[in-house]
This record gives sequence, structure tokens and C-alpha cells, in this order.
Amino acid sequence: MALTLVNPAGLPEVGAYHQVSVASGSKLVFVAGQVAWDAEGVTVGEGDLAAQVERCYLNVGTALAGAGASFDNVAKLTVYVVDWTPDKMPQFMEGVARAATKLGGTPVPPGTLLGVAALDVPEHLVEVEATAVLD
Repeated sequence: MALTLVNPAGLPEVGAYHQVSVASGSKLVFVAGQVAWDAEGVTVGEGDLAAQVERCYLNVGTALAGAGASFDNVAKLTVYVVDWTPDKMPQFMEGVARAATKLGGTPVPPGTLLGVAALDVPEHLVEVEATAVLD
């Protein structure tokens, strides 16, 4: 395996992600930010954060598969959420859980969640980008 996910002593364990990803592989995969579009470019889950998070993670999974990777290879996720406030965390985690069920496992690499004013189109509430490492 090209990645080892670690929660070092002295840092809190956060259920949604690991604190550190140690990569030993040689092939890097950079996935552009994925929004809640279906294959035809139609927004999925307009106004529904959980539905859009789910779709974004599924789209990241599709992009990874296109490069011969999966969430098991993801070294880092960055998530951008429009008008983020902590009270949105349950909706966010619901979307991650629904995607995890369809993906066959919970994506828990190190991650950063950033609140932003807006994304590319007004209907998009979230965008997820990934960096993966393959052997």
C-alpha cells in the first residue's frame, strides 16, 4: 500500500479523518474539485447539502477510478463549503456516510474543510478535491 494513515500521539483523533498521511508510492493523482454534477452536468440535490456532499464524494470516486485509484489511495482531501457554519456538520457527515455506503468504505484521509463565500455556480454548495498516491 502506498499510504499509511496515522493519528500521532499528542493530536486529537477526529472520526472524520486522520491527522497524517505517509506516502511511499511514486505516482501522484490530482483530482480537480468535484461539484454535485451528474454525468450530464446537471446539479444534483439543489439546496440539499447532504445530497451534494454525497454526489461530490461519488464524483471524486469516479475520477479516482479513471486513474486506477480509489479512496484507499487518497492522501489528502480539501472540501469547500459555501457559507459554512459548524451547525452544518451533521448534514455534511450524513452526505459522507451515504457516499461511504455506495463506495464501500468511509473515506478518512487527512482533510481540510474551508468555508467559502461562493463556488462556480450559485446552486453548488460544496466542492471536493483530492490528491492520491499509487505504487
